[in-house]
Amino acid sequence: MDTFEAIETRRAVKEFDASHRFTKEEEDKLLSAAILSPTSFNIQHWRFVILRDPAVRARIRKELGNDQAQMTDVSLLVLMTADVKAWAKSPERYWANAPAPVADLLVNWMGPFHEGREWLQRDEAQRSIGMAMQTLMLAATAMGYHSCPMIGFDINAVSKLVNLPEDHVMGPMVALGKGIKTPHTRGGQLPLSEIVFENTF
Repeated sequence: MDTFEAIETRRAVKEFDASHRFTKEEEDKLLSAAILSPTSFNIQHWRFVILRDPAVRARIRKELGNDQAQMTDVSLLVLMTADVKAWAKSPERYWANAPAPVADLLVNWMGPFHEGREWLQRDEAQRSIGMAMQTLMLAATAMGYHSCPMIGFDINAVSKLVNLPEDHVMGPMVALGKGIKTPHTRGGQLPLSEIVFENTF
């Protein structure tokens, strides 16, 4: 499947084959694709929490997740989080394979760019989550599987459940697996003429 076909056919699926499981190789392929997503300064803020325990999934579904069936039925449930302080944690490792002048420039610029700008740190972390999540869903589509991004859960309660560190932010969950129902047709896309501007609004 080529990239444009994956983009056009990716849809949010709500019903999954509860008996299906990814192989270790398939799971690694999906996650390895996700970490190729771009991030500012190559910081790679994302932290993927794999919600594998059936009891934890059942609790999230019934108590914290508005009884969304995909939370328990899906093959792989990934909670997308990000470390907002990743820029300050051994930043040289993000450029370990780069030529020394490039690595020195970017590593030394990383601190001044982020320090004291908490809003930017959070925004960059959430942007990184979004790009990784889209890559993950497109990779699943390309492999013949389905996905569903979800925000319909109690963020504070789930944060406590997974022991989310204080310097991390919570993003959506992504359900990945084998869909068993054809998704509805798209609700409708706004025309390019309404959303594309040249130079100014």
